[in-house]
Amino acid sequence: MASHEGNEGTTRIDSWIWSVRLTKTRSMAAAACRAGHVRVNGERVKPAHGVRNGDEVRLRHAGRERIVVVTRLVRKRVGAPVAAECFIDNSPPAPPREEAPVIALRDRGTGRPTKRDRREIEQLRGH
Repeated sequence: MASHEGNEGTTRIDSWIWSVRLTKTRSMAAAACRAGHVRVNGERVKPAHGVRNGDEVRLRHAGRERIVVVTRLVRKRVGAPVAAECFIDNSPPAPPREEAPVIALRDRGTGRPTKRDRREIEQLRGH
């Protein structure tokens, strides 16, 4: 890997986040940086911030926080198996996917639910 003088051992944070498939596009990674959703070693960073091996990157994206430690620098997008080797994932487990909510079916022509019916429906839904 050829690197530029003065830029030894670093890669732009937005480029790295995109390369290891934490975001779908590089522009999404840059937008996350500008919005303050990316922290490197606890500090908010701009898209051009250099990231090094051993840095802790925290990314709030798609409704969850990803916490990763950089183990390998890549400048170009890589396949998923290679991307998995570029960081150690310390993220909390993803929340379970919401199952389809139970929809209470009523017989046709029975009119609006009564207060008692609504309470039973809410109890079924877990409210």
